[in-house]
Amino acid sequence: MQTNYFLAFDLGASSGRAILGKLSDGKLELEEIHRFKNQMSLIHGKYFWNIFSLFDELKTGLKKCVAEYKIQPTSIGIDTWGVDYSLVTSEGQLIGLPFAYRDHRTDSAMEEFFKRMPKNETYFLSGIQFMQFNTLFQLFASVKENFSQLKIAKSLLFMPDTFNYLFTGIKKNEYTISSTSQLLKPGKPEWEPKLFQAAKIPLQLMGDIVQPGTEIGKILPEVQTETGCGEISCVAVASHDTASAIASVPADGGNWAYLSSGTWSLLGIESEVPLVSEQTLEMNFTNEGGVDGTTRFLKNIMGMWLIQECKRIWDEEKVLEWQEIVDLSQAAEPFKCLINPDDSSFLNPGNMPAAIQNYCQRTNQFVPQTKGEIARCIYDSLVMKYKYTIELIEKVTGQKIEKLHIIGGGAHNKMMNQLAADLIGIPVYAGPTEATAIGNLMMQARAAGLVNSLSEIRAIIRNSFEITEYTPLPKRNLENAYKKFKELN
Repeated sequence: MQTNYFLAFDLGASSGRAILGKLSDGKLELEEIHRFKNQMSLIHGKYFWNIFSLFDELKTGLKKCVAEYKIQPTSIGIDTWGVDYSLVTSEGQLIGLPFAYRDHRTDSAMEEFFKRMPKNETYFLSGIQFMQFNTLFQLFASVKENFSQLKIAKSLLFMPDTFNYLFTGIKKNEYTISSTSQLLKPGKPEWEPKLFQAAKIPLQLMGDIVQPGTEIGKILPEVQTETGCGEISCVAVASHDTASAIASVPADGGNWAYLSSGTWSLLGIESEVPLVSEQTLEMNFTNEGGVDGTTRFLKNIMGMWLIQECKRIWDEEKVLEWQEIVDLSQAAEPFKCLINPDDSSFLNPGNMPAAIQNYCQRTNQFVPQTKGEIARCIYDSLVMKYKYTIELIEKVTGQKIEKLHIIGGGAHNKMMNQLAADLIGIPVYAGPTEATAIGNLMMQARAAGLVNSLSEIRAIIRNSFEITEYTPLPKRNLENAYKKFKELN
């Protein structure tokens, strides 16, 4: 079998990587060739992404691939987090820096919008979970502020669409990333005009929607010259990072759930149709676009952001390795205090350890003091949330979840994996950890005609990467702790 190379750019809210994928004889091999930091920039009281610096890092990754690894990839593909966007002028220039979703301008945007359109109508038109930073509410906040850049904008591109545009000069909106905006009809690659009208957002900002696995175009000659690459393709992969991650879940058969564990924890199922009802509205579940017309029925849970932000504060005193934090947590008494990970006070508090202590104090619980106690509180609470969310999914679908696939960086955490198996009472399969990059690469392979379906993609992944099984151990008596946790939600 011929060997094919693809280059995936996987951008998260804290870092980005260029991952080279080698596909040969039905097996995929990965090599990280470039890694760089990403962080929000606070400028005049507002949080932004440095889009131009990030584009330079992507070009550096491509240049390394060609110059240092002597490989001309068949194509490149880019995935990022959801909801954030760039604005573009009629002349094709980006208008300033994109807002970061944790910017506080949307703190009251949902409540203000619901004065224009009721909450239940908004949900039934979009099928999307309510979060204050959804694109709908970001744009609505800009309209309310009379934002001058919005007035001169002629088009809107989500973050991966923006990078595709910078590489090719071609503007398209990819389906999976567009579906995070709360501006699409449920399960359809169609904008919902009623939402635009209610928010007074110009519908003409939005462009053509393309499906994952679509070739956008060839890399611009100027980028070819700068990076030393040839005329290679830029593919719109499943460009929402979670959509790429879910495409790489190594599942076989049915009745499984996934947990994409990173800065966010995305827990859900792959559904053939959107699940939009009064019940799912009350539970605040989302229906985002997936590969091959599937729907990612899931809940966004504040994930490793909680521990990442604690580590950032703790590192000011002494830099800790991730395993050190896990070890400290294991030495602390479990389930002594719990938080609702999705409480708004944890969105961007500045000092996460203090925010957790304040939450425990105002909910009349033991207030954790040490790093181990705080970390243990986070880990315990996240796993409780996973159990709680799976029970909600089972209630909606009437189907028993029989196994949980944990993918992404969080799959490294053996303690949490075993705790999840024990608490939920089902087998947990951990891996692959590079799920997002793998899904990105395999969608490029699909665009190249090397695979034809999700089932083929998942068979290659099972054949390529080690998956670790965690079997539930005899249950500890955690009923009281779980009852306390549910009272916090």
